[in-house]
Amino acid sequence: MRNQAPLETGVIPLRPAPARHAAAPPAPAAPTPKEPLWRDLVGDVLRRERLAQERTLKDVADTARISMPYLSEVERGRKEASSEVLAAAARALGLDLGDLLSRAQGELVRIDGRRAPASRSTARASYDGLCLAA
Repeated sequence: MRNQAPLETGVIPLRPAPARHAAAPPAPAAPTPKEPLWRDLVGDVLRRERLAQERTLKDVADTARISMPYLSEVERGRKEASSEVLAAAARALGLDLGDLLSRAQGELVRIDGRRAPASRSTARASYDGLCLAA
């Protein structure tokens, strides 16, 4: 009988063996912060505005003509509300849909720590929202 090599010498590892250093392993990289969800931002704005007006969830839901449990889910960021529902909730709080979305965008900028890129119209001149066509 001939001399056979041990079985392990014929094994080719699928992954290279980790290098063994005397130094401590590198610390894991800090997790990348998650992007905030739009529904969370909008819900936070709705809830903050409702509480600032010292109004109940039921009162705002009744005024907006949406169900109280659904409005609660929207405020908590559990539901992605349609633009119609968001507009109704905003109107019930005395806001326009644009006001609501603008405040949510401001929250995004604040949380993200980044500035929104300037559009070409704001880079050239200020715009007050009035546009006349001949």
